[in-house]
Amino acid sequence: MENKKLAWITDSTAYLTEGLRRNPDVHVVPLEIIFGDQAFEDGIELGMEQLYKRINGEKTVPKTSQPSPGKFANLFEKLKEEYEGAIAVHISSKLSGTLSSCIAGAKLAKFPVEVVDSKSMSYAITALIEKAIELCDNGLGASDIASILREEAENSQNYILLGNLEQFFKGGRMSGTQYLLGSILKIKPIIRINSSGEFELFEKVRSEKKASARLVDLFGEAYRENRVEEVWIMHGNVPGKAREMESMLSAAYPGLKTSIGEISSTIAVHAGEGTVAIIWQNEQK
Repeated sequence: MENKKLAWITDSTAYLTEGLRRNPDVHVVPLEIIFGDQAFEDGIELGMEQLYKRINGEKTVPKTSQPSPGKFANLFEKLKEEYEGAIAVHISSKLSGTLSSCIAGAKLAKFPVEVVDSKSMSYAITALIEKAIELCDNGLGASDIASILREEAENSQNYILLGNLEQFFKGGRMSGTQYLLGSILKIKPIIRINSSGEFELFEKVRSEKKASARLVDLFGEAYRENRVEEVWIMHGNVPGKAREMESMLSAAYPGLKTSIGEISSTIAVHAGEGTVAIIWQNEQK
């Protein structure tokens, strides 16, 4: 009997390229965005335009919530008929309990799922899913693919210029001292998701212009030591700033492949409108 195919599972913090959106084997389980006593499924019941309108118009800082195990279990029950199993790639387990919910949901549904901690979010998840599909097309099974993805997750690198310090602070992602210094001194912090999958303050720069230039320099350090096929520039409703960053990177590193995408609603809740981030995968030369 011929084996059924694999399903690819992720969450709404991932950035889906047009190809992944069209792929019927890719399934997204949304996180929830919560305003007071109102909860909305990310990307389904609340779009980006609505989110920014509410953030800018309301005093309440929204929160996010991981999908329940039951939500995953319901999906896996539906996938049983068509798929032999799945590979799930999720937001860092240090930033959300989504990965744990996925594992619990798979047990409830008795559906074989290989779960991969991206140790990041956004395009870092995209890169892993695209790699998984490529490996599957080359004949590898779920266990081998998942093992390779867990190694690949270590190669992701990112730097982020926050659009809104207050949102990041009120969301519990920044200490009061860091927020106070950034607000009073107009410091533009460069943050990153480190190798452990946690947010950390990487560097403090005195202006946005200098911070943008520093991002280009930081990418250059990695580019000289590794093979980088593409860098993604992610933004929070500021396409003009993203294009400026793209121009700076292209001028400094001619021939570099660059792409631009928008951060998801759940990321925007914490990082804020105006955020710009660069994300890439380091490979051995």
